[in-house]
Amino acid sequence: MDPVAEPSRDRMIVYVDGFNLYHGMHDKFGHSTLWLDLVQLAGSFRPRQDLVRVKYFTAAVLNEPEAQSRQAHYVAALEHKYPHTFRPVWGRYQKKRPLICTCGKKHPRYEEKETDVNIATSILTDAALQNMDTAIVVSADSDMVPAVVAAQKINPQLFVTAAFPPKRQSNHLRKLLPASFPIDPGKLTSMQLPDEFRVGARTFKRPDKWR
Repeated sequence: MDPVAEPSRDRMIVYVDGFNLYHGMHDKFGHSTLWLDLVQLAGSFRPRQDLVRVKYFTAAVLNEPEAQSRQAHYVAALEHKYPHTFRPVWGRYQKKRPLICTCGKKHPRYEEKETDVNIATSILTDAALQNMDTAIVVSADSDMVPAVVAAQKINPQLFVTAAFPPKRQSNHLRKLLPASFPIDPGKLTSMQLPDEFRVGARTFKRPDKWR
């Protein structure tokens, strides 16, 4: 008797707006959840589907060497732990006009650039190439709406939804994508990378400030 082929599972790609997620977690939990296992979290959204890629969109921190070091260490930890699944996509920060307080002191300000464009481009490319059956956008930024609409026109069979970080909501995205949902805070606290782990010759440790 010939074996019965198992039905193929839907392929899922998760697009993470790193800036939106970071500030949502920071606003709710401080630093304690920033050592997040993004791939484990992404896989938990629709566990019956095959998670083929987690794309993490961020920009290197400017003029804060310690913060930049923590950020680079975190991204490297995920790249080494999940070399076939996790992909960082780097944008950039740009200086804005400094904020001048009543005392006359200038405070530098920076604006993240290219992230929205990078996410939109990636979603549209993957939709056109039919690289996925499901797309989940981890963000509450309504700037994602045009890309989502275009992707669904390119591939009408594509299922798209949004996962909202803590303290972040988008009525526009929720109206367009009724299946959108807030990320369970319990997952953010429980799905952390090990405090210390080794991959090949490299050891990765949770930064002290993120404890």
